[in-house]
Amino acid sequence: MKTLFELKQSMATIGQQLQKIENELADKAMDTTATLDDVKALQTTKSDLKMRFDVIKEQHDQMEAEQKAKFENNQGLKDITDPKQKIEKAKADLIRAAIRQQPVSADVRQALGDNTNPATGGEKFLPKTVSTDIITEPLVKNPLREVSTVTNITNLEIPKLNYTLDDDDFIADTETAKELKADGDVVTFTRHKFKVFAGLSETVLNGSDANLVGHTDNALRSGLAAKEKKVTFATTPKVGEEHMSFYSTQNGIAKVSGENMYKAIKKAIADLHEDYRENAKIVMRYQDYSEIIETLANGNATLYSAQPEQILGKPVIFCDSATKPIVGDFSYSHYNYDLNVLYDRDKDVKTGIEQFVLTAWIDHRIKLKSAFRIAEVTTP
Repeated sequence: MKTLFELKQSMATIGQQLQKIENELADKAMDTTATLDDVKALQTTKSDLKMRFDVIKEQHDQMEAEQKAKFENNQGLKDITDPKQKIEKAKADLIRAAIRQQPVSADVRQALGDNTNPATGGEKFLPKTVSTDIITEPLVKNPLREVSTVTNITNLEIPKLNYTLDDDDFIADTETAKELKADGDVVTFTRHKFKVFAGLSETVLNGSDANLVGHTDNALRSGLAAKEKKVTFATTPKVGEEHMSFYSTQNGIAKVSGENMYKAIKKAIADLHEDYRENAKIVMRYQDYSEIIETLANGNATLYSAQPEQILGKPVIFCDSATKPIVGDFSYSHYNYDLNVLYDRDKDVKTGIEQFVLTAWIDHRIKLKSAFRIAEVTTP
């Protein structure tokens, strides 16, 4: 088998020959005394050299990529000076160690900001850098991530209101005042366990660090997003998770009805107290919005090009899980993850795919139900 150096030499040699033929072909084409057979002969030679060059280049690029990946995988953390590259390499080493059931080196843990002593049994806790990147980085696939609060704190307790005065007369919204009196002014977060599985093929596992880390992180983040949406919009929540859903009867968010979806949403916005209405947004299905536009447009194409905020009066966030539009100030929607995120491995015996498993604890709290309304159409 040719070495990478020999392939580079062959590419250079054939490349020079190809360039020479191309120049000769251009000269022949402009020479009116040259025959068409001469031009065709040079074209054939050019095509032959080009095909040979492409075959050698493909082998060269493949071998170069393999050697680069091998070098990256074999490179020690101490040899890497770029902080981002060092973290990526450490993440890849952690994932491979978990799948192969090998101990994680102290260098890897140090690079990922984990000072846990393995002797205490904490070796399965996901290091700080990895868990923070996965949990707190914004996720496009859960649109509420852009407007809700996300934290990563153990035993979190927070006040329902961001500020208070020396008397409670400053609360102008009577619903909020009643809610605080009934439920207290502190929100206490609890822990609800779930697992996310990132499937890793042998090719990905043995590939470059960048591909391995990118694939695993994306899979885990997608899993977290799916769980967040599932508990937030559940119409029949699991036992113990009722408080997480906007649609749960336990939260008792007020419903506002209208003869059609457009009027229901408009009435829901108006029904909010001004403290919440100013920062209100609408979370709804695109299907419902399309029906509103179709009804309002009545053959007029102008509305189809208008922004949703121009139509409904507030910014719109589309989410297919929102079976009924939710209107409100989503800063009062809060996701919290417990700090002690675990990692482990599993294997799908049917497919042979290795699984990097993340175990996390989530809680979603609607800090003030008074800040939200659910819009629904009146049943005739």
